[in-house]
Amino acid sequence: MSLIKEEDKEFLQSEFKKYMRDDVDLVVFTSENEDCRYCKEVVQICEELSETSEKINVKKFTFEKEPDESKKYGVTKYPAVVVTKHGETSGRIKYYGIPSGYEFGSVIEDIKMVSTNEAKISAKAMDIISKIDKPVSIKVFVTTSCPYCPRAVGTAHKFALANSNISGEMIEAGEFSSDASEFGVSSVPHIVINGDVQFVGARSDEEFAQFVLEAYNNSDKA
Repeated sequence: MSLIKEEDKEFLQSEFKKYMRDDVDLVVFTSENEDCRYCKEVVQICEELSETSEKINVKKFTFEKEPDESKKYGVTKYPAVVVTKHGETSGRIKYYGIPSGYEFGSVIEDIKMVSTNEAKISAKAMDIISKIDKPVSIKVFVTTSCPYCPRAVGTAHKFALANSNISGEMIEAGEFSSDASEFGVSSVPHIVINGDVQFVGARSDEEFAQFVLEAYNNSDKA
């Protein structure tokens, strides 16, 4: 049974044909362990997306059997999807957990963004994040039923595309409850930067960038 409706596939075919430029890889990490609740569904979503454009390629790895690939893409858990330019091994734009519900739209936007290598960021925010010259990790805890979460995920991923020192991870809070508990997640989107600076809710590019800069400056003091 298809997970993407036929009418949605037709829309995506048109959308990708209009907006995609370069090929994109959806790099999927799954596991043979029984605790991987949505591994099959994550693979299916990515494969169905690849059917909507010849510019979308799916690469599949088993987390525990291919540790070198996990390390290469910076993947630490499963299921995971990395969106990257075809042939590149950048793991800066990640999804941990099933990208369904509202987060399905985030994946679509990321595919188009990575394909064109254009991150639509306000000038003020771009000026701020251009100062980041060492690794900064942004974790965005979401639920797939949260209508405000895609904006936060999109901002983290835009920043990651614009600055190679930044990585952005969507983490589905229900699937990774231990991670959510570690950071006291009670409502979403809940953003954690470098495990240090935290805030809740969707913010403007500028506000989000200021939090990133705060975490960056804090790391200098450590």
